[in-house]
Formats: sequence, structure tokens, C-alpha cells
Amino acid sequence: MNEMELKQVVAEVVRKLGSQPVIKTKAAPKAGIGQGVFENMDEAIKAAKTAQQELHVMPLEFREKIITRIKEKIMENKEVLAQMAVHETGMGKIGHKILKHELVAKKTPGTECIKTRAWSGDQGLTVIESGPFGVVGAITPSTNPSETVFCNAIGMIAAGNTVVFNSHPNAAGTSNFAVQLVNEAAVEVGGFENLATSVLKPTVESGNMLFKHPDIQLLVATGGPGVVKAILQSGKRGIAAGAGNPPVLVDETANIKKAAADIINGATFDNNLPCIAEKEIIVVAEVADELIHYMTSENDCYMLQGEQIEKLVQTVLVEKNGHYTVNRDYVGRDASVILKGIGIEVPESIRCILFEASKEHILVVEELMMPVLGIVRVKNVDEGIEVAKLLEGGNRHSAHMHSSNVYNLTKYGKALDTAIFVKNAPSYAGIGFGGEGFTTFTIASKTGEGLTNAATFTKSRRCVMADALYIR
Repeated sequence: MNEMELKQVVAEVVRKLGSQPVIKTKAAPKAGIGQGVFENMDEAIKAAKTAQQELHVMPLEFREKIITRIKEKIMENKEVLAQMAVHETGMGKIGHKILKHELVAKKTPGTECIKTRAWSGDQGLTVIESGPFGVVGAITPSTNPSETVFCNAIGMIAAGNTVVFNSHPNAAGTSNFAVQLVNEAAVEVGGFENLATSVLKPTVESGNMLFKHPDIQLLVATGGPGVVKAILQSGKRGIAAGAGNPPVLVDETANIKKAAADIINGATFDNNLPCIAEKEIIVVAEVADELIHYMTSENDCYMLQGEQIEKLVQTVLVEKNGHYTVNRDYVGRDASVILKGIGIEVPESIRCILFEASKEHILVVEELMMPVLGIVRVKNVDEGIEVAKLLEGGNRHSAHMHSSNVYNLTKYGKALDTAIFVKNAPSYAGIGFGGEGFTTFTIASKTGEGLTNAATFTKSRRCVMADALYIR
């Protein structure tokens, strides 16, 4: 199977799973006290610190055994975890969340990222090794509540750290169940509990304690601008995976039919919850009508007109003191649910809502995290790059483009300078789903680490033996 055929298979799987009904499974478990879940943050940190002292002296081979079992547990529980997340948060699609868990299990790297560098010469031997920070404090979102826990835990344990999670309160049950599975996996291969810990009922106060606690050496935030700001102001080493408003640019040289399918597959994956997903379309006017035609005729999109767009603004945004915020009731919801909210009845098969607007329109500027895409026409690719740069907002998170002109692709990539740049594919190819490379659910665009893995959660140590241990 060649690369194009593989991507077509992935796209078809995404489309089919996105339209599946709720999967019937056994009753979802409820996370309770035990197996890494504690009543308060102080207890969670103390337990993780004790566990880290044991993990630190364990060989990489032992860490990899734990990671292998974690991945097996993810695959064994992927349906339950997906269903828990949708039921608890009201966001996303069960079928797509199953795919996310499979991606974490199959493409999250472990100890293979931990590399040693060495110099041997007339003056002896010097090695640089990667060691753990100790206990990591991690903030996780409601959009990927268990996926982020697993992905972070695998990388952090591989690096020799333990991790304390303060999950989003709206997804605490799902995140805590993931923490319990991590510890079950460790015990089942002869290890010990509390490699990952959390609190039963996370709050802003428990998060603040995590930020300030002297036993936390590294903070990792995956979430919105508020939590990222708190991490960066904590005075500790911080890795911040913040917001993005990823634009997708389509120029006149693109395969327009394929671009339409790729954009909608990416933008509707888990109802646009991923931070990497296409949030707005910028298209050269010459091919704009053709792009819209393929989206509406072949990709189950509904095009809003006139007053319907203003109704959408009033529905999915909340105005307070002249400022707009996203209406959380519609984040990650199906397109048909959002359309019903503005009085339009459509089949459940409708996947995405489209509308045309200027680059200043509030629904284009605001990151909505729902299957709604504004379309902005531009006269040429250079104007398109400028508009995309404006709308991306300097987050340097993700950007996408459809073009067969390598020079246009190069100009766009340099201008936006994002952690992820996907060319001629759905956005999810950027995290290894239908694209090469490892996956992660913590993309640290704000602090510059990009796609995090085990090596991200280590610190460098230099060891020197002078005038010995060289045999040249």
C-alpha cells in the first residue's frame, strides 16, 4: 500500500467512525481513592516523590516494561475511556476518541528517546546523559483528558520522573481513571504505585499548590491561555502547550477536490477539539467556489447565508462587557446540534458548518473548537499568507496548506513559523495519524519544545573523566 492509499484509508476510517452511534460497553468505572488518586494535592505530591526515588534507580529496561504494559492497558480500555470522556464532558465523538487512544498506544515513544552523547580523545572521556527532573506537575485539558494523561505519563516515566496531575475539573473522572490504569500497569509488571498521581476533585486551589510546591521541579501545562500564563509566572521550569488558531491556506495550484476532503476530515475530527485542527480557511478567490462546491456536495457540509451567520454568532459566542467568549455548551458538539441551536434542522450526517466572511469577523478570529469553519477569500497566495499569519495570532502552534507549488509552501512555512506545518493532508497527519513520526498530545509551541517526548522531560548532565577511558 502506497502513501496515498494509506491516507485514503485513514480518512475513510475517520469519516465512518465519526458517524457511528454511541458504542454500548459495560458500565464505565468510577475513579476513586487509591491507585494514585488522593484526597488532596499534598498527599499526591508526597506519594509521587517517594515513588520517584525508587524509579530513579531502576534501569531503562524496567521503565520500558512499564510503558509496554501501559500501552496494552490503553488498548484494552480504549472504548470505555472514549465513552467516559464524551459522557463526562459532553464533547467530541466516541469513535474518534477511540482512534486517539490507539494513536497514543501505538505512536507515543518511550525510552528510545533517551540518548547519550560521548567525546573520546587525548584528554579522556566526556559523556552527556539525560536524567530526570524528579517530580513533574502536569495540567491536563478536558478536550483530551485521558489521552494527555497517558501520553505525558509514558514520556515522563521513560525519562525517570514521576508525575502529579491536576486535571480539568470537568474531566476529572476520566483523567483519574487513566491515572489508575498507569499504576495498575506498573504493579502488573512487578513495579509499584504512584508513578502517576492525581487528586480526586481537582480545583484551582489544588493547581496553585502544584505550581508552588517545592518538591515539583518541572511544570507541564496542556490547556488554555490562563493555565499557560500561570505556568510561565510560576518561577519554575515550564513547558507550555497553549492555544492555537490554526489556519489552512488553499492556493490555485492545489488539488481542490482532495483539499476539500482533507480539510473537512481534519476539522471535524473529534468535532474540532484538537488544538492542531483547521479553524479557518483562507482560499485564493480563483478556486474558492470550486472548494466550497466539493465541501458541500461531497463532504457533508452546510453553508450558512446572510442572517444565519449572525444567528450563529449569537449562539456560539457569549458577549460580556463588549468582549466575546466561546459558549461552552457548543464546544466539541456535532454540527447538527449547533445548527439546531440556530433553528436549522439538518440530518445528523452533516459534519461541518461553513460560512464566508472577512478576516475581521469574530467567528474567524476566535478559536471556536467546534465543527465551524469561516472561509476568507484572498486575491493571491501572498495576501493569503499575510491573512493566515494575522489569524494564527503569533501562537506558532500549527498551520496547514494545500498547494502543489513548493515555493508557496516554503514561503508559508517560513512566515508562520509554527511547531506543526501540515502540507496537503488533514491536520491530524501532524501528530502521526496518517503521517510519519511519533505522536504527542502536548505540543509546546509557547515555550518552543514543539512536539514533546521523553527527552523533553529530562535535564542534561555532563560527566568527565580526564586522562582516562580512551583507548585510541
